[in-house]
Amino acid sequence: MRLVIARCSVDYAGRLNAHLPLATRLLVHKGDGSLLVHSDGGSYKPLNWMSPPCRMTVEVPDAASASAGVVEVWKVVHQKTGDALTVRLHEVLHDSAHELGLDPGLQKDGVEADLQRLLAEQVGLLGDGVTLVRREYPTAIGPVDLLVRDAAGAAIAVEVKRRGDIDGVEQLTRYLELLGRDPHLAPVTGVFAAQEIKPQARVLAADRGIRCVTLDYDEMKGIDSGIPRLF
Repeated sequence: MRLVIARCSVDYAGRLNAHLPLATRLLVHKGDGSLLVHSDGGSYKPLNWMSPPCRMTVEVPDAASASAGVVEVWKVVHQKTGDALTVRLHEVLHDSAHELGLDPGLQKDGVEADLQRLLAEQVGLLGDGVTLVRREYPTAIGPVDLLVRDAAGAAIAVEVKRRGDIDGVEQLTRYLELLGRDPHLAPVTGVFAAQEIKPQARVLAADRGIRCVTLDYDEMKGIDSGIPRLF
């Protein structure tokens, strides 16, 4: 992982266009190729980013950019959509690289672990004819919660959360990219399953072709949740 603190401007061009004017920011270039642009506020969420699969190139600024004070240009292009994130660096204040090694993955709390176990036992909640292949199916960046197959035999990767937010959709997206490279599984679709799914996460999931499923934890445990139903 490379961490750079720099005065920079940022432009995103693709399905939507966005511009960040010149300011001091933290640039995080991860080993999976992704680039995240952070400010000193806004909690964990980056101001802009490019998710894998993508490729970054470092370019020498043209004469006009150089005269405006640009010393280096980073261009990150998504390999599937062609979306581009361009960072123009005016001054580098810090630049360091760190080898983090293999991450063991997020340890789920009791509810998430139970949801995963219960859903593995009740995969019919995901659709008629769905069968379980394996829980904790391994990938190079950690295990996907469930790998199942639909009635036609197509592979589906399932990520289970207690509360589903954008980070969970991003996590499942990375799993789908890796699993899709396996000729024995491809094509692989995704299901994002949670007790509660935030509206922004639903929008992002729909944009990426990921189906959302809301889970009733009490009902899965055989307890009446008290939620009114029409039938």
